[in-house]
Amino acid sequence: MRRRIEIKRGVDNTNVEAYLVDLAKNHVDDYTNSWVESLRLFTQEDKYWDWGFKLKYISNNDNLEGYAVEHENRTQGLMIIETQMHGSRLNIGKRVVYVDGIVTAPTNRIEIQRPPQFKGVGQALLKFARIRSVELGYEGRVGLHSLPSSEGFYEKQNMFNYGAEVEYDNLVYFEYGVLRRGNSPAGRNL
Repeated sequence: MRRRIEIKRGVDNTNVEAYLVDLAKNHVDDYTNSWVESLRLFTQEDKYWDWGFKLKYISNNDNLEGYAVEHENRTQGLMIIETQMHGSRLNIGKRVVYVDGIVTAPTNRIEIQRPPQFKGVGQALLKFARIRSVELGYEGRVGLHSLPSSEGFYEKQNMFNYGAEVEYDNLVYFEYGVLRRGNSPAGRNL
């Protein structure tokens, strides 16, 4: 898959072309070789995530999908979604696309670089998760457990905050409900 999207250059908010693609080894290599040192230096909560393991794991599981955002052949974001086993907290008995992991490059994080190199990478990945939810018949429902430093981001995306869940290391669960008519996740950027 290769889907054209737009993200914003951090310094001047101009739109730049990027691509949403299937997660591959080159994206994991970018994470390992270009991201990890900065993530550890700035004590980011995802500094020990093993995207090499994640890539191998999704290749052996039909219910997992991985995606990356690329700009000029450089990885700007990564996401893994689970598509068959998670239920909605908002609409009991309905399925959600569950975001198992979502990250942006260190240079796109305001706590590491001001201004960030690019803005809108995480939003683009979340929008795509909603699109997959619609494609799978889940009506746009998406859920995830947030790292503490990302909770404000998900609240700004208008995801419903269900509070901390003990069985998930007290991470806060967020969920998008049913997508209503005229509220398309595709927008003009995806």
